[in-house]
Amino acid sequence: MRLSEKKHPSLVLSGGGVKAAAFHIGVCLALREKGFQFSGGFKSAEDPAETPAPPAPLTFQTYVGSSAGSVISTFLAAGYDVDAIIHAFTQGAGLDSPIWRKKATGSYLKPLTYRDIFSLNIRAGNPTRILPKLFRKKPVISGGLEVLLKRGVKVNGVFTTENIERYLRDNVLISNDFKALKAQLFIVATQLNHSRKVVFGPFEETKKDKSIKYASYSKISEAVAASASLPPFFSPYAITNQSGKEIYFFDGEIRDTLSTHVAADHGSDLVIASYSIQPYHYNEEMGSLHEYGIPIIANQALYQVVQQKIAKHIEHQQTVRGLINAVNGYLREAEIPDEHRQKLMDILVSRTNYKPHVEYIYIHPSPQDYEMFFYDHFSLNPTILSKIVKTGFKCAMTTLRQYNI
Repeated sequence: MRLSEKKHPSLVLSGGGVKAAAFHIGVCLALREKGFQFSGGFKSAEDPAETPAPPAPLTFQTYVGSSAGSVISTFLAAGYDVDAIIHAFTQGAGLDSPIWRKKATGSYLKPLTYRDIFSLNIRAGNPTRILPKLFRKKPVISGGLEVLLKRGVKVNGVFTTENIERYLRDNVLISNDFKALKAQLFIVATQLNHSRKVVFGPFEETKKDKSIKYASYSKISEAVAASASLPPFFSPYAITNQSGKEIYFFDGEIRDTLSTHVAADHGSDLVIASYSIQPYHYNEEMGSLHEYGIPIIANQALYQVVQQKIAKHIEHQQTVRGLINAVNGYLREAEIPDEHRQKLMDILVSRTNYKPHVEYIYIHPSPQDYEMFFYDHFSLNPTILSKIVKTGFKCAMTTLRQYNI
């Protein structure tokens, strides 16, 4: 089947700091090169219930974002084109950029600066916010070094995502309501004081089960700030729910690295997922990572955990697809009456949450690309960003060549 025959494409973007954002931008450039379009913008204030025109083929209608991916997803859903997003990042490294317009035009974005990304976790009039709160609570555990660290280090993050929230609210979003967007936007975060993934979006009401909450009470900018709160660098972000209670959230990648199911569950039949995390594979030129120190080794450990989660996720999808097809084939060969065969298949599909009409495409860096691995996660240096964008473009083009568009 040609991808252009799909009726509801969606784009799922994962986290990984500014590096991930730049990679996603490169992927978007490649998708545009291949004929994909990005729907976005806001419904008319005069007629918010207007019926939209049928989308053109290869038009993304749904965006799902986690952490840095939530920022790019929000830009796209708000109607900004890829060139405007590139401008916002490349001009945000301290270079003056007079060429940006107000959010009403949807043509340009105000440059995204280090100040917008990094807000020190301290408020005026409250200098103790970042200081250890030694006398508030005493740990209930006892021990050695671990307890010493837990007692002495009570800072919940060096930075906050408050400036990211303000940047989106003041410079990006005409309306801060998910329901005001023409496209579907879903932002994934993790509930701090629970083992639950949270999906913020245009829901009529908040629903939840043991592992996922679909929350209706957040503003778009708040959801992005919550999703982008990467521990331990950024403190958890508080959002007030419909009952007036503050609930804290942090990075959307903690529970689930790629929430492709969110797009599939909301009508998508083509899910294109972009992620920038790929562990380092040994290279003669660079040598062993044990020579590069703790930060690089920690990065590799994190990348290995994340990549394994993604690989298991993809493997599970393929296993279920193979199982469904094998059972269906056997029932046909056994000449089971179509009525009974279909009932059995319906039960199996329902129990496995399998969606046979959905096609999944995954775009990521090559394990042999050691330069991508070593790039800084939070650099706004235009030269570095340009290289990462080119990497995303090349990876996407390589992947898309395998498909009949």
